[in-house]
Amino acid sequence: MTVKLICVAHTPMMDHCSPGDKVEKEARAAFAKLAAEVDAYNPDLIVVFAPDHFNGFFYDLMPAFNIGIRASAAGDWDIGKGPLNVPEDKALALTQDVLDQGIDVAYSYRMQADHGFTQPLMLLCNSLTKYPVIPIFVNGAAKPLPSCKRAVDLGKAVGKHLSKSDQRILIIGSGGLSHDPPTPQMGSVPPEVEEFLIAGRNPTPEARNKRQANVVATGQALAKGEGPSIPLNPEWDMALMEQFKNADFKRIAAYTNEEIQRDGGKGGQEVRAWMAAFAALSEFGPYDAEIVYYYPIKEWIAGMGMMTAQPI
Repeated sequence: MTVKLICVAHTPMMDHCSPGDKVEKEARAAFAKLAAEVDAYNPDLIVVFAPDHFNGFFYDLMPAFNIGIRASAAGDWDIGKGPLNVPEDKALALTQDVLDQGIDVAYSYRMQADHGFTQPLMLLCNSLTKYPVIPIFVNGAAKPLPSCKRAVDLGKAVGKHLSKSDQRILIIGSGGLSHDPPTPQMGSVPPEVEEFLIAGRNPTPEARNKRQANVVATGQALAKGEGPSIPLNPEWDMALMEQFKNADFKRIAAYTNEEIQRDGGKGGQEVRAWMAAFAALSEFGPYDAEIVYYYPIKEWIAGMGMMTAQPI
């Protein structure tokens, strides 16, 4: 039994806004370094904890957590296409075990995995299908949100199941760190936008392009110190990564929605995916973690953090 963890921030802005040659090269080199590690590790199974950005999950039925029994790329930002290589028997066994442990997780035979899932798979594996992968959705965008303690509980339940395996397992956490994209919120938008938030699956290319253009414009404005987005918060990001490094799950589980919103922005709520991933790893015993890369990239609307960890 071996296990490895990689947690990374994601941002579809990587292919649309450049933060300058030096910063971009360093960020992409860090992803390439991690990709080489994945290739050398050659996992038998990848488990990805990731959020959604109203591309695959909507308010017509919004779970706190969802395990994909079958899954395909949602198609947003043209990051990855087609089905993920989900081992159905293993996904079902994981789901049953998590349920038996008292975590009432939802599950789907038709999960649409947006860039929160597909981008790290493409950057770290260069494919959605090279390795068997079980995608686990953690709601970090659609209020009401699951508590951070519950995200930790989910991760521990998943980790307890995985720790019984004799496979080489890679756990990926995707999301965060501090960022404040223009994600619409129920209760503060006109009726037509509310309808999108409730049932906006499979939008027309025109509607998707319009929405994505708004995100690009937000990144350009943030880079100039303009626009409505809360600025990136490197101090909060680094403190959070140190807490993960030190396995300080008491503090991690105590984060409140209001605290994260204030210090990390709307998108900071996605850090629940990192919480679940590190909690899963902790079920294998004490671990050694490393901060591989960090830079607050305004043009990408993201505190770009990357961490790795393995049991001691």
